[in-house]
Amino acid sequence: MPDTALDPKTSYDPANVVTSETVVIEASPALVWEILTDIDRYGEWNPFCVKASSTLEMGAPVFMSLVNYPNPGALLQGCEYVCAFEPERRLAWEARWHEDWPYAARRDQFVEPVAGGHCRYWSTDAFLGENGVHVMRFCGPWVKRAFDDTAYALKARAEALHAERMGR
Repeated sequence: MPDTALDPKTSYDPANVVTSETVVIEASPALVWEILTDIDRYGEWNPFCVKASSTLEMGAPVFMSLVNYPNPGALLQGCEYVCAFEPERRLAWEARWHEDWPYAARRDQFVEPVAGGHCRYWSTDAFLGENGVHVMRFCGPWVKRAFDDTAYALKARAEALHAERMGR
């Protein structure tokens, strides 16, 4: 996380961070990374982000259609910007603070190798700045559910692809 403690628009407060469940995925970090970076196929497996597009280059926009958990049947349209791309380790994008949208946030998705060629996955969403506390109160519970759903769906997708590629 960048040092934004001095800017009230983008300051970081650990109390305003949603963290998904950590799942152990019985597939390689390379396979999990392949799935995470094939965002054109998110709709095939991701129950929260049902459509996405991006080049995933640093600073590139990530256009997303997200399931609106508080309003079932509705989609939220979003655009965030790639801010971390560490192959097989971390993929992150951020909603930048803007006068028209003063709700800065950063989503990080982590892949960590574990013994046996498997990995752990989890994600965080930091709601930044002076509005972070309000976003956390309003959105925190459903974002947590959405990220947990995504973690378990990623696990299922990766393990199914792993089994398929191993001929099982």
